[in-house]
Amino acid sequence: MTVFLILLALFSLLLLGVPVAFALGGLGLSMLVVGGFSPLMAPQAILSTLDGFILLAVPLFLLMSNVLLKGGVGRDLYAAVQAWVGHWPGGLAVATVISCGLFAAISGSSVATAATIGTVAIPEMLKRGYEKRFVFGLLAAGGTLGILIPPSIPMIVYGFVTEESVIALFLAGVGPGLLLLVLFGGYAMVYASMRGMGRSEKASWPERSHATLRAFPSMALAAVVVAGIYGGAFTPTEAAAIGFAGAVVITVLVLRTLSWPQFWEATKDAMATTVAILMIVAGAKVFGKAITLYRIPQDISAFLSDAVSSPVGFVVLVALILLVMGLVLEALSMVLIMTPVLLPAAMGLGFDPIWFGIFMVLMVEAALITPPVGLNLYVIQSVARATLGDVARGAVPFLLLMFLCVVILYLVPDLALYIPFKL
Repeated sequence: MTVFLILLALFSLLLLGVPVAFALGGLGLSMLVVGGFSPLMAPQAILSTLDGFILLAVPLFLLMSNVLLKGGVGRDLYAAVQAWVGHWPGGLAVATVISCGLFAAISGSSVATAATIGTVAIPEMLKRGYEKRFVFGLLAAGGTLGILIPPSIPMIVYGFVTEESVIALFLAGVGPGLLLLVLFGGYAMVYASMRGMGRSEKASWPERSHATLRAFPSMALAAVVVAGIYGGAFTPTEAAAIGFAGAVVITVLVLRTLSWPQFWEATKDAMATTVAILMIVAGAKVFGKAITLYRIPQDISAFLSDAVSSPVGFVVLVALILLVMGLVLEALSMVLIMTPVLLPAAMGLGFDPIWFGIFMVLMVEAALITPPVGLNLYVIQSVARATLGDVARGAVPFLLLMFLCVVILYLVPDLALYIPFKL
C-alpha cells in the first residue's frame, strides 16, 4: 500500500505539471518528514551528490555538443557520408543513420543528435521523394543513438548511481550501438528500395575528397575521445574537457564556422540543460534517500524475485515497467528512479550490472520515441514543423527494431560484455 500511495503521489504531481526535479525532491522531503526522519538528510543528500567528479563530464559533454551544433559540424558530417553512400538504394536514409551515429560519438546527447542531423537531413530527404513519416521516424530513432554510442550522459548518470565503471559502460555500449545502427540502416535500405524512393547521383571523387576533408577534424575528435577513454589515457571527465576544447578549435580555428554570438548561445544552452539535469539528479537523490529509508527498493526487489523466477520473465517485466514509466518520465529521471529499485533484483538473478545498464539505456531509448513524453518526437516535430502523430507513427518500425536489439542483447550478452571485459 505504501508503494502504491507513493507512486500515485508522484504521478499526480507529474500530471499536474510540476517539474520533475521539484516533484521528486518535494515528495522525498515530505516522506522524510512524515516518516519521522530528519529533514536535514535532504540537503546532505544533495551536497553529497553534486560534488561528484564524474558529474563534471555532463556540462562538458553538453558544451561540446552545443558548440558542434552551432558550428555546423552536423551538416559537414552529413555531406561527407552522403557523398559516399548517397547513390545506394535508400542511400540518403543510410547516410542519415550513419551521420546520427557519428554525431552521437562526439556529443553524447540524443536531443542534440536528432536536432543537428534532422535540420540537415529532413529537407534533403523530402526533396528526394522520401515519405515524410518514414523520414520523421528515422530521424527520431536515429537520434536515440546519442545515448547509446559512447559518450553517453545517461550512462554517466547510471555509473554515478551504481558506482560502476563509466568507462566499462561506454565500451559496453559500442556493440549494441553498432547493431542498432546496422538494423536501422538495413531497414532503411529495404524500405526505400521497396517503395522506390529517390537516391542521389553518385558524387565525383573531388566532391568526396572535399566533403571528407571538411568532416575529418570532427571524426578525428570522436576517435580521440573514444580511443582515449578505451586506452585509459584519460577519464570520461577529462575526455569531455578535451572534447570541448577540440570542438572549439575545430569550429573556430579550422572550419571558422562559429562566431562569438553563436559560442555564447551554445554556452547558455549548455548551462540551462546542465542546471536542469543537476536539479533532477538532486531531486532524485532526495527521493531515493527517502524510499531507501522506507525500504521500498528492498521490498520491490523481493517482490520481483518472488513473482518472477526466470531471467527471461524478469527482463520482460522490467521492459514493460520501463515502457510504462517512459510515458510520464524523461530519460534521466527513469535512470535515477528505477536503477536503485530494479538493479538489486537483477543482480539477484545473476545479471551483470554493466549488462543491465546497457539494457536500461536501450529501454530508455525506446521511451525517447514513445508519446507523450518522448523528447525526440518533439524535437523532430519542431524541426520539421510536422504533427506529433506523423512523427510517432513513423517511429513505430524503429521502436520494434529496438525491441529486437533488446532480444539479441539478452540472447547474446557478449554483445555488450565482450569489449569491456574480454577484448
